[in-house]
Amino acid sequence: MRRDGDLYALEAALSRRGLGPVAGADEAGRGACAGPLVVAAVSLPSNARLDELNDSKLLTEAARERVFERLRRSRAAVSVVAYGPREIDRRGIAVCNLEGMRVAVARLPVRPGFVLTDGFPVPGLPASLGVVKGDRTAACVAAAGVVAKVTRDRLMAELDRDHPGYGFAIHKGYGTAAHDAALRAKGPCEQHRLSYANVAAHAVPAPT
Repeated sequence: MRRDGDLYALEAALSRRGLGPVAGADEAGRGACAGPLVVAAVSLPSNARLDELNDSKLLTEAARERVFERLRRSRAAVSVVAYGPREIDRRGIAVCNLEGMRVAVARLPVRPGFVLTDGFPVPGLPASLGVVKGDRTAACVAAAGVVAKVTRDRLMAELDRDHPGYGFAIHKGYGTAAHDAALRAKGPCEQHRLSYANVAAHAVPAPT
């Protein structure tokens, strides 16, 4: 297990070398087959130490909401970009994800001196580094992951009310057994990514 302070070590080292402010970027929904892809960028205040901050996948929903609120109160610089299902179908998830990282960073209210991304480098960013398990290594990436996840989960809860019967509020658009059963029974709705094989398999063919 890491010490709490270790999550901030990479950003602190970059800042000491004059590369601050440091921003992190991460996404939520890349592996889902319904709902939007949400990309967030976050630059934390230099003195920020957020209780419970960690990889969003390691936090409970309640813990993510608490961290999200602490981020809001910390006056962190935050930017969020979302791509809907039709745009993902048209352009591809990888293109949307990379563009989303660039757009989210560009829209931050502060100009970062260095950008950390989760897992892979992003062409077109200013000075940047892709960090393996970045959301467990760098606080700004972990914060971006929490913002993206909480934002997307809230959107999926709204979509569940608009499109009942699919269970979006429970599985958040990912390919669970319950989601697959709903697709078999109801077919895709407008929030499904029709370019994904498991969704296309249940789509009604257009009349010829």
